[in-house]
Amino acid sequence: MNYTRPFLATLVVSSAVGFSAAAQNLSAHGLLLVCNKGDHTLGLIDPVTGKMMATVPEDGVTGHEVVASLDGRRAFVPIYGNSGVGHAGKDGQIIRVVDLAQRAVTGTVDLGKGLRPHCAVMGPKNGLLYVTTELGECVTVIDPQTLQVTGTIPTGQPESHMLAITRDGQRGYTANVSTGTVSVLDLEAKKLLAVIPVCQTAQRISLSTDDRWVFTSDQQHPRLAVIDALTNGISRWIEMPATGYGSAPTPDGRWLLVALPRLNQVAVIDLPAMKLARTVDVAKAPQEVLVRPDGAVAYVSCSGSRQIAEIDLRRWQVKRLIEAGPGADGLAWAGGR
Repeated sequence: MNYTRPFLATLVVSSAVGFSAAAQNLSAHGLLLVCNKGDHTLGLIDPVTGKMMATVPEDGVTGHEVVASLDGRRAFVPIYGNSGVGHAGKDGQIIRVVDLAQRAVTGTVDLGKGLRPHCAVMGPKNGLLYVTTELGECVTVIDPQTLQVTGTIPTGQPESHMLAITRDGQRGYTANVSTGTVSVLDLEAKKLLAVIPVCQTAQRISLSTDDRWVFTSDQQHPRLAVIDALTNGISRWIEMPATGYGSAPTPDGRWLLVALPRLNQVAVIDLPAMKLARTVDVAKAPQEVLVRPDGAVAYVSCSGSRQIAEIDLRRWQVKRLIEAGPGADGLAWAGGR
């Protein structure tokens, strides 16, 4: 669990954008980050031009998810391993730290053994880094300044794959794949509060903007579980056109967007009504949904087409398809708001 000696990774710059212009982009309007699983890189995309300015090799196989530091200067990429969840393969044990201004890897957190670190989330109040570590059946807590592990939080379940944290930073919720459960965590006390049975197989997870509802899609049936965060029980199911995957709410709390990989669509859930309102056609195999902080657009990574669909949330249509890398998956927003 030591901070490794810093080093600079070789950059593959995909356009003629200079470092000074890139720095202005970061401070002025933010950067869109994407994990390209196919070539093991982190892509840095200018959201104004819709161009990938650079790719940073992760020097590891492979990062599925990414999160930006609260100040937007760095990105953290857990290196999961070379297999899918629940399948045999090499188990990752490190987290890469990318300086977004330098466009380089500048540090590594080594967990000491293969734990398959996967989903990284920044604590909104304490600024700590929380990373799901599947083989440890826990969430690992890391100080992003010292890059030291400060503790773990047990989930009580195998394959705790994805994590969502409430806006006050008090609670965490993990989707546990093979058991089809959701673990409820007290992040301050670092303890497990409850395990909620949901379905046979779960995958992704998200929260409503008021933290009242927890959402996870059944991976065997086309339905979305709505969990009441007050009772830690399923409140209702929302029928879907197909099996859902990544999801994200809009900042106003009105809509939840859910990727539908098999249909190449995104479902739009009316949250006050708790029902499907519409679908939006995107590119092939949508995976993760990221709503921009201003609520104007949503970005959807589409691994089958090496693209990110940018959806206009007023017109409910794709504005453009942004070229990313092979196996485009995890998304994060860094910098401007």
